[in-house]
Amino acid sequence: MSSRTKFYLNKREKKWLGVCAGLADFTGVDVLWWRVGAVLMTMFAAGPLIPIAYLVIGWMAEDKPSEFYGESVADQKFWQKVRIAPSRSIRDVHASFRDIDRRLAHVERHYTSQNTRLADEIDSLR
Repeated sequence: MSSRTKFYLNKREKKWLGVCAGLADFTGVDVLWWRVGAVLMTMFAAGPLIPIAYLVIGWMAEDKPSEFYGESVADQKFWQKVRIAPSRSIRDVHASFRDIDRRLAHVERHYTSQNTRLADEIDSLR
């Protein structure tokens, strides 16, 4: 079983090896910015270090599993948040479930309580 929080090469959106597309999937930053950054870093800052790092990453990283390609945008954004800050993501999910539970308790309390107006309306329909 593969993990959704791991870095994978994205072979479907690749230009060469899929490293920049994989980094875009992993971080949520548009792939164009990764590609422009790699070219600019190669030309002006790091020289041959960036192409060597690109080749090493392309050689060592695994391909993205096929079941991850069909994810919705919301799922992709969720897993990007999990990768960036797992504890915050857990807190957000916990808060969301707490809110849903609170609203369901309110609905349950409303329908199981002695609602005389609702009971009168039901009796008038009979």
